[in-house]
Amino acid sequence: MATTNNPQNNHKLDRRNTKCSVFNSRETNGNQPVIFNPDFFVERLRHEHPQAHADLVLSNITRLIDLPGDEFAQLKGESEPKVPSSTGFLRSFNFLKRKEKGVIFGAPLTEEGIAQIYQLIEYLSKNLHVEGLFRVPGHSLRQAALREMLNAGAEIDLETGDFHPNDAATLLKAFLGELPEPLLTHRHYQAHLKIGELTLFDDMGDKTNVPDKERQVEAFQLLFMLLPPANRTLLKLLLDLLYHTARNQRVNKMSAINLATMFAPHIIWPKNVMASDLQGNIEKLNNGIAFLIRHSQKLFKAPVYIKEYARLYFTGSKAIQSNDDLTLWSGTKNGNMVAAVAASPSPSMRSIPDETCIVDTKSSETQSYTESALKELYQHVNKMPESAKKKKLIRQFEKQPALTPAADTQVPLIRKHWRSRSLGGIIKRKVLGSQILTEKENGTSQSLSPSS
Repeated sequence: MATTNNPQNNHKLDRRNTKCSVFNSRETNGNQPVIFNPDFFVERLRHEHPQAHADLVLSNITRLIDLPGDEFAQLKGESEPKVPSSTGFLRSFNFLKRKEKGVIFGAPLTEEGIAQIYQLIEYLSKNLHVEGLFRVPGHSLRQAALREMLNAGAEIDLETGDFHPNDAATLLKAFLGELPEPLLTHRHYQAHLKIGELTLFDDMGDKTNVPDKERQVEAFQLLFMLLPPANRTLLKLLLDLLYHTARNQRVNKMSAINLATMFAPHIIWPKNVMASDLQGNIEKLNNGIAFLIRHSQKLFKAPVYIKEYARLYFTGSKAIQSNDDLTLWSGTKNGNMVAAVAASPSPSMRSIPDETCIVDTKSSETQSYTESALKELYQHVNKMPESAKKKKLIRQFEKQPALTPAADTQVPLIRKHWRSRSLGGIIKRKVLGSQILTEKENGTSQSLSPSS
């Protein structure tokens, strides 16, 4: 019986260097994810704070594509997906499939199911040279026998020659087509159509017919982060297989658009619909799947601003990790760096500037001004005519050493007298922020400009 704990299955996954969190993301002594990819903090955010993760991703998706209220609610899972339905009598045989424990075909997607189907994916990855792969059907009897073995959870040696690559290819499409829900899910159907409409703008700001590939890649990166973990895992394995198949098209005659035409009905079409029910969106859907195949090596990486936000969410580190991170930070002020909010997060996810830095900066400025004002006030007291009031004020300064300026800055008591306003008036105007002391001796002005 082949299970996810079978070390041989895990060894097979490692041989192709395909990292898959479903198989390898758990410690043997706990539930903490193993750090094996650069998106660790993003995955940690997904596991430990799923709502915060969803809010962050959704807010950035809406920045890229226009999703009206109903479609946005569908993407969030708050309302039932509205997808095309059959206009005629059409009953899928998928609902007649057996649902006993251990059945793979026709059952909801599970880790056990992915482990079994991966045997087909691994076998096909070694036979990419077969002409017409995924287009030419396999032998029906061999397919039936192979289906039964997979359903039984058996570990199959497909290298013995009992089966042909076309058998495995046909069965892989059948497995995807018999899932209760498309691999890309009904909730994401409208978003896929909208991403396909992203185009570049000309110099006048008008839309062109040229696809905006960078925005499309970014949008798919975000959308795939919202997929259920099992769907995301199988989609990555599938697109990686189709990507390498298309790279061998000179031999197998299967380009990205050919493969998209074969797989779109199985992974993105709503269930139980015919081509006529898709309202002219077939070409758009096919082109969308072809785009996923061509750019599959970029689509399962989180955008840099999502990575940085997730890292700061857990570490609070203010260190800039790379040149790309420079766009996430504001300029420096007085040597203090203030973190900027990640691109368009939702209100519940907005981070605030580093209040510690701000408070320290303001505190430093206030302290500097206070010391300057006290020095000027002390100098003014020293310049007052000799009197009991002056002596009393001097004693008050001496009782507070921190308020008394350093000896080298003190003004000698014996100075030429100059006319001054009352001390009470000076203090009152100092508080109001408008006091200017005029030095009559040397003709210079000393201005007090308090901070707010």
